[in-house]
Amino acid sequence: MQPRITTPTGCCRVAVQRADITPSVGFYHRMWGAATHEQATGVHRPLFATVLALGSMEAASSPVVIAALDHCLMWARECFEFRRAVCEIAGLSDEQLLVTFSHTHAAGLLDPSRHDRPGGEWIAPYLQQLADTVGPLARDAVQSMVPATLTYGMGSCAMAAHRDAWDEASHQWVCGLNVDGAVDQSVVVIRIDDEQHRSLATVVNYGCHPTTLAWANTLISPDYPGAMRDVVETATNAPCLFLLGACGDVGPRVGFVGDVAVADQNGRQLGYAALATRSGMPPSRSDYVYRGPVISGATLGEWEYAASQSDRVTAWNQFSLRRFSVPLAYRADRPVMADLLAEREACERTKLQAIAKGDEVGARDQHALIERLSRAVTRWGGCPPGETFPYQVALLRIGEAVWVFVESEPYQWLQTELRRRFPQFVLVIVVLFDGWRCSYLPRAEDYGTGVYPDVIAMLARGCLEQLVEAIAKELVSLP
Repeated sequence: MQPRITTPTGCCRVAVQRADITPSVGFYHRMWGAATHEQATGVHRPLFATVLALGSMEAASSPVVIAALDHCLMWARECFEFRRAVCEIAGLSDEQLLVTFSHTHAAGLLDPSRHDRPGGEWIAPYLQQLADTVGPLARDAVQSMVPATLTYGMGSCAMAAHRDAWDEASHQWVCGLNVDGAVDQSVVVIRIDDEQHRSLATVVNYGCHPTTLAWANTLISPDYPGAMRDVVETATNAPCLFLLGACGDVGPRVGFVGDVAVADQNGRQLGYAALATRSGMPPSRSDYVYRGPVISGATLGEWEYAASQSDRVTAWNQFSLRRFSVPLAYRADRPVMADLLAEREACERTKLQAIAKGDEVGARDQHALIERLSRAVTRWGGCPPGETFPYQVALLRIGEAVWVFVESEPYQWLQTELRRRFPQFVLVIVVLFDGWRCSYLPRAEDYGTGVYPDVIAMLARGCLEQLVEAIAKELVSLP
């Protein structure tokens, strides 16, 4: 047997559809508690809905549709209604549709309860329009799928950094650059080619919060995924789909700014890293094979790309979707709704007092606290009843890779641990699957520290570890 470096590959039917979903200028935009504006004053880059339809090579099989939205998130009720409408329009079952979000924090908060805020009256109509846009995209994508080859590559990008940082001066944890924190900077790149070796799409999977732009930014923006897509699409002349990886404790090294040029800089950094990875990937369905020694000034070892061995075709054609629920316990100190509402009312009174005194900083800080509490009311008010939370997971097997879709925002440990345990697969980890529902999933050791994800986590200590075990059990049983 000649030494051979195999290339992870998958074969299925594929189609990509995209539409502009940018809200109008003036749309409710106050995503950050520290922001002082209510409405968007302009558009940095357009927001997109990108739909990727995937199906096995058997034409009669049920397809899977991934709808990737350039938004931060949807609350549970809004996501349920959106999914229902899209499935109805596209003729899909609930199982077939996987919704995910780029998680840009510069697109505004899709919360219809903010209808009384400036620009908030447009949120509900926009959500209906969004479903009316994505539904036909999904339907058209399913109807236009063609045989394709998915080639998987792994690279890295130094744009991301750990973001649980200890502020020694104020003796508190802050959500910001932790220069000593370990961070997973892996980039998964998937090149999708048709049977004529023409590029249909590129998928980029990277774990880093799109929080370059923060409270000082007043423009609608996809954050860094926007410039990343432009870089990749300009070079490949094909759509680029961004899928956010596990990044509960990861953000841009340079972030929380108001300058959109910084978001573009971050996006170009990731885009060039993805292109570097893509450029180093071999032709479709080929491996790198050792041919033997060649006598020259030195005795050289000759390698070349050659067609992959035919016995791998069965593995390439593996295509299956498995969805399951993991019961995870709520945290024991979950708040009482009446207490949250009372605390919010107290902050509103304090804010009015600060305004009356001309205390702009105090008023801003109280508004930020009101925002925190409003989101807590929404989170806890919409969570399923009972002692455990039904955490949703989807495993999409495509050839020699598994796409792992998980809810909420788990810490990066989820993807590093799963990849460590299952080196036989390329694992594409996708978060914010079907919404946000249970917020963050920190590691057990992060509970009780006071880091931001610990403060707003809804599930108990150890749930992330339990989730990893549940996913690992399912991965072991995959054919």
